[in-house]
Amino acid sequence: MITFPNCKINLGLNIVAKRADGFHDIETLFLPLQLHDALECVVSEKNTFKTYGIDIPGNSSDNIILKAYELLKRDFPSLPQLSIYLLKHIPTGAGLGGGSADGAFTLRLLNDYFNLNISNHKLSEYALSLGSDCPFFIYNTPCLATGRGEKLIPIELNLQKYHIVLVKPDIHINTGWAFSQIKPIQPNHSILDIIKTDVSNWQDNLINQFEAPIFIAHPILSEIKKKLLHLNASYASMSGTGSVVYALFDSSTSEISNLQAKLFDQFKKEKHWITRQLKTT
Repeated sequence: MITFPNCKINLGLNIVAKRADGFHDIETLFLPLQLHDALECVVSEKNTFKTYGIDIPGNSSDNIILKAYELLKRDFPSLPQLSIYLLKHIPTGAGLGGGSADGAFTLRLLNDYFNLNISNHKLSEYALSLGSDCPFFIYNTPCLATGRGEKLIPIELNLQKYHIVLVKPDIHINTGWAFSQIKPIQPNHSILDIIKTDVSNWQDNLINQFEAPIFIAHPILSEIKKKLLHLNASYASMSGTGSVVYALFDSSTSEISNLQAKLFDQFKKEKHWITRQLKTT
């Protein structure tokens, strides 16, 4: 059994309140993208876990995929032992939710393959115990997210006319530190209201609140955003608390092929990770 966990980007990100449980209430829009890992599970005589591709920081025994398996094994003891293989393609620590997707897709895969008949609502509860943005990947459709990120409202959003470019320099941002830099505030306009307007209005209104402190600490991210906008991106922003800056480029322009060649050449020369021509799922 095999599945392909995809990443997401955040369209806007507001921190609106500090919660009594130590978490924060947020407002953001999660948008799934067609950049995937590959996850395979094989019934085996003993549990094993192997990873390939991009290195994953930390001890592999603490990987979110194994935590997802153990969650279901606790309530469904008949689950067999598995050999699990992960080909990591989504950059880590990038604000793309790659680890969260791996955990959530593990829950989905085991539920489907072993006919556990767990509802999406219950799967979301399991997923939330793995991470605040994991429930999104149970549904994996554009959603307005509030609460910790688990309160999800599916929305209609068509960005098919845009190519999405992701750029990541070789830096890692600590999520705990990033949240410590933020003072919760109620935004003047909701992200949902802004999203309903034309993309040409987003740059001045659709804000990731983490950009201000993170750009001061890591000015290379600010420079990447400026370069993307200088190359006529319709919208550019940092995703989540991570180190990816993404941009939307109108693919209807006659210059798109030449433009994307320039993008690729420029950021590769600067030794940044870059992928382009992504579409929404």
